[in-house]
Amino acid sequence: MEKQTFLDQLNELVAAENPLKVSRDVSELKQKFEDFLLEEERLVQVAQLEAGEAPVGIQEVDPLKESFFETYRSFQEKRKAASDEKKETQATNLGQKKALLKRMSDIIQNEENIGAAFGAHKEISEAWKQIGDIPRTSRDEIQAEYSRLNEQFFYNMKIYKELKEHDLHRNEQKKRDLIEKLKELHAQDNIKELESQLKLLQNAWEDIGPVADEVWEELKPAYWTEVRSCYTKINAHYDKRREEQAKIIESKKTFLEEHKNFNEGNEELKSAKDWDQKTKTILDLQKQWKEMGVGPRKESDALYKEFRVICDQFFSDKKAFFEVLDERNQGLAEKKKALIEKAKELSTSTEWRDTAEQLKRLQGQWKKIGHAGQRYEQKLWKQFRAACDAFFNAREAHYAEMDKQYEGNLKEKEALIEEIKNFKPESDAKASLAKLKDFSQRFAAAGMVPKKDKDRVYSEYKTALDKHYADLKLEGAQKEKIMFEAKIETLKANPNSRKLFQKERGDIRRKIDKIKQEIQQLENNLGFFGRSKGAEKMMAQYQKQIDQKKAEIDGLKRQLKLLPNE
Repeated sequence: MEKQTFLDQLNELVAAENPLKVSRDVSELKQKFEDFLLEEERLVQVAQLEAGEAPVGIQEVDPLKESFFETYRSFQEKRKAASDEKKETQATNLGQKKALLKRMSDIIQNEENIGAAFGAHKEISEAWKQIGDIPRTSRDEIQAEYSRLNEQFFYNMKIYKELKEHDLHRNEQKKRDLIEKLKELHAQDNIKELESQLKLLQNAWEDIGPVADEVWEELKPAYWTEVRSCYTKINAHYDKRREEQAKIIESKKTFLEEHKNFNEGNEELKSAKDWDQKTKTILDLQKQWKEMGVGPRKESDALYKEFRVICDQFFSDKKAFFEVLDERNQGLAEKKKALIEKAKELSTSTEWRDTAEQLKRLQGQWKKIGHAGQRYEQKLWKQFRAACDAFFNAREAHYAEMDKQYEGNLKEKEALIEEIKNFKPESDAKASLAKLKDFSQRFAAAGMVPKKDKDRVYSEYKTALDKHYADLKLEGAQKEKIMFEAKIETLKANPNSRKLFQKERGDIRRKIDKIKQEIQQLENNLGFFGRSKGAEKMMAQYQKQIDQKKAEIDGLKRQLKLLPNE
């Protein structure tokens, strides 16, 4: 049901001519509307939690809500005025009926003229019907007195009995029919409808008129038996309702006592997950509270205020926590926004290798910054991911296009590998070395191959070439130099030659540094020997080791010079 529907129903009820008649319906509609607002508030808070926002509820002024309560207040004023008017009218009516009763009593006791008495009685009866309701507390007594005087009047009117014998029989039948209707009324489960119909039948009973004495003695107890039976059912309904409401009140008191310390420990909740878990708990408590039902309004309102204090305290503490958390997340979000801007700048770059490394470093920085909270993280991550994907998708498309162009290079290199495998070394080592070097140069000159094939092709090429170098019978410095040159040629053919040369250069320098440390240690050890004959022999051995290591350093430095600068 929407708010407009509630407002339309309220306007329809308020438009009723008698506000007291629809008062209960208006109150029930207002309760349903308040329940609707509470549920709407809860759903908004849940949505705000799920969106990572502080649960502040609905903040803006709702015209429909304001209109509803303004209309309700206007109705309350109208109902109060009608109630006051009704009380005043009923008091006036009571006075008028008492006056009519006194007048009828005077006619019965003092009027000897039957015609005048009958006329006066008719006048009183008509006036009685026109007067309307009197206070409930006096209704039975006044009605009983009116009935008694009515009965006394008609019994005293002998001539009326003679003239109205037919009417008495007809009245008897009407009253018997009415008693049957009262019996049927017992089956009515709608108490409000039962009360309304009972009042109509009681009024109809009084309007029927007298019956014969002997019939009256039979009908009177039958009538009141059925009336009291209806009132017994009505009273039982309200007694049961009061008992149920009393139980609801006791249940809510127990519920409040059990959860009065709900907010203890809020300061120990250190994460959004902890707060979300406890939020689920309090929302479940609110659901349980609603499912308990409603007791008498005054007591229900008082207990609800106590329960609302618990709920408000929780959500206040939660709001304070998330305000601090959001401030922290804002700082993280600003850092991530800066990374997004850098990623956007790089997204259109065609420096595929360097840009890819830069973006990977940005991704590492993104992870180090940490989670920026539900309010920011997902949105920022989508922007950052989109910028990275834009570059990597373009790079992938570029390499895919290049792979198509490299198919010819692949075939050329595969053919060259077969040629290397089938190569028969010559007896002249120099000629064989020249041929192997030529293979390396041709392999490098053939260009790049598709990315999916580069590792396989290079591995087959290196395996075939290394086998031929291993078969050459080389020795000493010549072997070392030639094998290193061959290694350089092989590395040049590798798609990752740049990184491999950097690694090789680093390895050689680390070897040089290690040998220098060993030389330093040997030279330090020389300082401990004296000038004895035995010491000179030991010093010579140490010096020989030092000279060998220096020669090793010279060889490594020559290798460094052979490595390409790039």
